[in-house]
Amino acid sequence: MKIAIITETFLPSTDGVVTRLKEAIKHLQKENNEVIVIAPDLGVKEYEGAIVEGVKTTKMPFYRSREFSMPQKKVKDLLMKHQPDLVHVVNPALVGVSGVYYASKLGYPLIASYHTHVPKYLDYYRLYPFKPLVWWYFKKLHSYADLNLCTSKAIQKELIEKKIPNVHVWDRGVAIEKYHPSYQNREMRERLSGGKPDNKLLVFVGRLAPEKEIHKLKPLLERRSDISLAIVGDGPVRDQLEKTFEGTNTTFTGFLHAEELSQAFASGDAFIFPSVTETLGLVILEAMASGLPVIAAKSGPTMEQVEDGRTGLLFENENTDSLIRAIEKIEDPDLHEQLSINARKEAEKFSWKKPSEQILDFYYQTLKVFQKNQVNAPKEGKVKVTE
Repeated sequence: MKIAIITETFLPSTDGVVTRLKEAIKHLQKENNEVIVIAPDLGVKEYEGAIVEGVKTTKMPFYRSREFSMPQKKVKDLLMKHQPDLVHVVNPALVGVSGVYYASKLGYPLIASYHTHVPKYLDYYRLYPFKPLVWWYFKKLHSYADLNLCTSKAIQKELIEKKIPNVHVWDRGVAIEKYHPSYQNREMRERLSGGKPDNKLLVFVGRLAPEKEIHKLKPLLERRSDISLAIVGDGPVRDQLEKTFEGTNTTFTGFLHAEELSQAFASGDAFIFPSVTETLGLVILEAMASGLPVIAAKSGPTMEQVEDGRTGLLFENENTDSLIRAIEKIEDPDLHEQLSINARKEAEKFSWKKPSEQILDFYYQTLKVFQKNQVNAPKEGKVKVTE
């Protein structure tokens, strides 16, 4: 099968969407499929045998740290050039709109997947009056797809409530060998703790953006001088966050990659996850695979991944007292050890093998039913895929 994946983000960017796509592409190529990735042109031309077709990028005034691709006719030209059997548009919002439009216009079976909870993000950019319009926009885009995917049951429920059709969950996964307790490293702990390795070390990994709600951790550090926070990653509000956390036990590392990232996860005492805007949060599973108890703000997607008191601890959003109570619990060495063991065991259930096989099954089923519908009643009805 020849698959065109049109995505708003790809290498060299590093985020949960890119991680998921990398694993899927490796599996698809291994199973003798041909993959073409159409993505913002950031210099990458090939990945694991898949062709990467770059399209023109631009910078948004409100998000200068990243380049985006706007809707453009080149997507049509690339689809006509490669003639795929199926098109998968990942996170249709900008260039993905062209993917949805031209895939439908040219008569390709279409899968669309929802990874970024943009309507929720509007609350953090003072754009909340536009939420009904944004939901209308995404509903319209996803209505063109023969099959829609999302990454958690909580988001699936919300999308169904918003009348987005035929939504299935694309399961989560983690590189269980890359993220492992064996990567614990004394020098990395010294670095992350700002030279205070005896402090309780909380690790955050992710993009530094308003919707990640990292600023909510400052009151904790003001009340507990024996806690150090390591913020691993970069993004549009890094400068602002560095000013916010000035004078606290906080270390900003910027992006870490490969073994350094594995060491960063494994060298903390707990992983801290303050955001309630995620559609999943793959970093939670990466932390668990590293043997790190997760301390997370309660939300639908986090509660799907973290079992309170068994693999981590949940706290009430924007409640410093609730967060401190969670941290006090992991100061019990026996509980901390058990949480670490349980987190690793839970993560081991979620290698990338299953979700990578699952996406290929979704492709085959979608193509099969699409072709059947074309024969019986061209362009009528939507694909119904079984779990």
